Amino acid sequence: MLEQRLYRHIDWLLLGALALLCASGVAMIYSTTHDPTTGAAGPQVTTQLWALGLGLVVFTIMLSVDYRWFSDSWLAIFIGLLALLGYALLFGTAVGGVRRWIGFGGFNLQPSEFARIVVALALATLLSDSRRGSQTTGPWLLAALVVGLPVLLIARQPDLGTAVTLLPVCFGILIFAGLRLRAVAVMVVLAILTTPVAWTYGLEDYQRQRISSFLDPEQDARGAGYQQIQARIAVGSGGPMGQGYLKGTQSQYNFLPVAHNDFVFSVLAEEQGFLGVVVALGLYLFVILRGLDAARLAKDRLGTYLVVGVMSGFAFQVIYNIAMSAGLAPVKGLTLPLMSYGGSSIIATLAAFGLVLNVRMRRFTN
Repeated sequence: MLEQRLYRHIDWLLLGALALLCASGVAMIYSTTHDPTTGAAGPQVTTQLWALGLGLVVFTIMLSVDYRWFSDSWLAIFIGLLALLGYALLFGTAVGGVRRWIGFGGFNLQPSEFARIVVALALATLLSDSRRGSQTTGPWLLAALVVGLPVLLIARQPDLGTAVTLLPVCFGILIFAGLRLRAVAVMVVLAILTTPVAWTYGLEDYQRQRISSFLDPEQDARGAGYQQIQARIAVGSGGPMGQGYLKGTQSQYNFLPVAHNDFVFSVLAEEQGFLGVVVALGLYLFVILRGLDAARLAKDRLGTYLVVGVMSGFAFQVIYNIAMSAGLAPVKGLTLPLMSYGGSSIIATLAAFGLVLNVRMRRFTN
C-alpha cells in the first residue's frame, strides 16, 4: 500500500494536467447537452461526474498498490477481462445492433475500454521476464495470444475501432522488448498485402462505407459522410479565438450528432478556436511526454514496458480522434481520452494513469 514517504514522489504536474483535461471535458459535455432555454445540464454531465468520482477511486487504488502486485496477478486479471468480454458479447446490453456493454443498475460497463491496460500489464509481465533480445519464440507466441484473444472478442461485438487500439499497445512494448525492426517491416508488408482480403471479407458493409465516405464524404453528404462534413465545418468555423463558450452553432443547434462523445474536440475547436486547440494539444503533449518520462525513470523493465504500453495506446487514441475530428481519418467510435463523454472510458483512462504514476513514484523503492 501507499507509504507516506512516497507522497513526495507523486508527479503533481502530471496530475494537474489530467485534472485540466477532465475539467475541459465536463465543460464541453455541458456545452453540447445543456438545455439552452433553462441552462439545465444534460444527464450526460451528471453521468460523467459520477464516472469521474468512481475513476478517482480506481485511480487511487491503482496508485496505492505496488504495480508489481498487479504484475503477479496478471493471469487472473487477464482471464477476468476475457470473461467480461465474452459475457458482453453473448448477454450484454444491445445498443444499435451491437453488444459492448454490461448493465449494472443504471450504469453500463464497457469491458473493452479496460482491455488496453490489461493487455499492457500482461505483455509487460511476460516480456520483462524473458531475456531482452531473446531469439526464443515462446514469449513472442504467448504475447501474440494475449493480444489476439481480446482483439477477436472485441471485433466480434463488433467494435473494430477499440480492437485496433490494442495494436499500438502491443507494438510499443514489443519494440522496447527487443523486437527487431526487420520483423516490424515484415508485419507491415504482410498487412499491406492482405488489405484486399481484409476489405472484402474482414469488414462489414457499414465499415467499408465509412472508409469510402472518408475519401469522398460528399458522395453521401446526408448519410455516412454527414458527421465528417459537420465536424469539418465546426473546426473551420472556430477561427483564431472561437465563437465563444455555449455559442458554437454546430453544437448548440445539433448539426453535429453526438458531439459530446466522439466529436468533442470539434466542439472545442468551434467554441475556443485555434487558441483553445493549441492549449488542449499542449496539455495532451505534456501528458504524453510526462508519461514517457515515467518509463525512462522506471526502476525495472516491468515498469518501463508497462508505462510504454499504456502511453502508446493513449497517444494513438488521442491522435486518431483529433485527426478524425479534422477530417483526416475515417470516422470510428473512438473517444478522446479524458474529454469525451463515456463512463467506462474515463474510469479506464484514470486507472491507466494510476499505474503510470505508480511506476514513477516507486522508482526509488526496493
